[in-house]
Order: sequence, then structure tokens, then C-alpha cells
Amino acid sequence: MTSSKSTRLILVTGVAGNIGKYFAEHANKQKYKLRLMVHSIHEPEKSEPLKNFGEVIQGDLDKMETLDKACKDVHTIIHLAGDPDPSGTWDSLKKANIEGLYNIFLAAKNAGVKRMIYASSIHAITGYPKDVQAKTTEPPNPGDLYGVTKCFGEALCCYMGEKEGVPSIAIRIGAFQEHAAAQSKDAINMMDAWISQRDCVQLLERCIDAPEDLKFAIVHGLSRNTFNRMDIDSTRRLLGYDPQDNFFEESEAFRKLNMTDELAGHNVKDDRQKSGLRDKSPEDKKK
Repeated sequence: MTSSKSTRLILVTGVAGNIGKYFAEHANKQKYKLRLMVHSIHEPEKSEPLKNFGEVIQGDLDKMETLDKACKDVHTIIHLAGDPDPSGTWDSLKKANIEGLYNIFLAAKNAGVKRMIYASSIHAITGYPKDVQAKTTEPPNPGDLYGVTKCFGEALCCYMGEKEGVPSIAIRIGAFQEHAAAQSKDAINMMDAWISQRDCVQLLERCIDAPEDLKFAIVHGLSRNTFNRMDIDSTRRLLGYDPQDNFFEESEAFRKLNMTDELAGHNVKDDRQKSGLRDKSPEDKKK
């Protein structure tokens, strides 16, 4: 039996990573009770501080017994665990990102988990040219084998959500970095892919709270940057996502240019462009 809606138990895997640690600390504790899964290889000093934010357990993606225990009474899983190396080889990626994902899905189904939130990646679409803004309605186009494993994960989310009764949302997460990193003069390379820490937490919570009849979706996880490699309009519409941060307002180089205000909108909503409508209709002028 899963937790009631008012005290939903959320299992977060890969919580020793940057996103997992930040979410554990900043998630809404009045709405969610957290179970935080760390890999058995992590030293106690890495997992000990997490006890301030929820129940900490050890679990490996290749051990079904521990995964079954981890999923007991869980409402939603936020699956962040996996090999995050974009230059990883197939042998290094498949155990965690392919087999491990299958295992956690199997445990979720066995436990009656109500939703899986899967950390996909912008690497699922980086095969597109840099001047193409990817949309969730278009085919994935991975730029490396790491991205290939994320595309597999999205496909498994679709299958499990549509056919096996485990509703799933795959988030293509961009460059998750703190504000200080975005403010650095060396951060230009993530100007179209940044997602701030607080926007990421908001997006994860929006996924937890998504309508119960949503069986499967792919959403894009970026902040409201002036330019975005991935379109976030569908994420806004589907989840009510309301990102607060903009790389171009944080970056020292771009802040001096005041691009948010100075960039022309090229439409009649732009204060610098007048509407083409006549002041009066032909009928009015006859009067």
C-alpha cells in the first residue's frame, strides 16, 4: 500500500549526486517524505549528512532484493542514479543505465509505485545541429553513447507507462549548475542549456504532482534562458512549470548587454513596433 497523498513517500536514487543532494535538502518536506538511496560504494561520511533530509538506505541497481525493499510503500520514484559520463563506453554504461534502469522499473511495478520520474538528459538530442531547437515531439537524436542510453530510458518509460501500469515522466535535464557557476565568465558554453538548482527542484516537484492520468511524457528541463537548445513550452503547458532563472541575466558577460530588454521581439507586442491595424475602420471614417 502506497503512502497517502498528503504524506507521499518519494524514493530518490542517486542521491549522492549533485541533483539528488540538492533536491533532498530543498524539497517540500510538508508534502513529501523522502527515502534517499545511495550506492553501497559511498563512504559513510557522504551519506551521513543526508539523514537530516530523509530516510537514508543503501541500494545497488543490480540487486533486486535491495531494490524491492527500497520501493516498499513508495508513491513516486525520482531515478537519478546511473553512469553520468558522456564519454563513457558501452561496457561502462550498460550496467547502470540499461540493466539498472530495467531493474528499478521492475521493482517499481512489483511494489505498485504510482509514478517514475526518470532523469534523461539533453544528450538525448545533441546529435541535432547547434542551431536547431529540439522539441519533445521530434525524434531523439543522441550525440554520444551516453545519450543513446538515455534514449533507451525514454523508450522504457513509454513502455512501462503505456503497457505496464507504471506512469512515467522522462526529464531531459540540461546543465544543472548553481547561480555562481552561471555567473562565471567561463560559463558561456552552457548559455543555452542551463537549469538552475531551484528551477530543477520546482520541475521535479511539478512532475511528482502531475495529473494521475498522465501515463507518459517527455519534458525538457531548462531554465527560462533567452536562448534555449531545447523548447520548454510543452513543459510549461503540461506541468505548469514556471522557471525563475535566466542564464543571460546571471552571466556577467551577457548582463552588461542587457539582452533580455534590448533584444527585439519582432512582433507587435514589442513596444518598438506599432500595430498594422488601422485606427478606424472604413465604416467609421465615413461617419
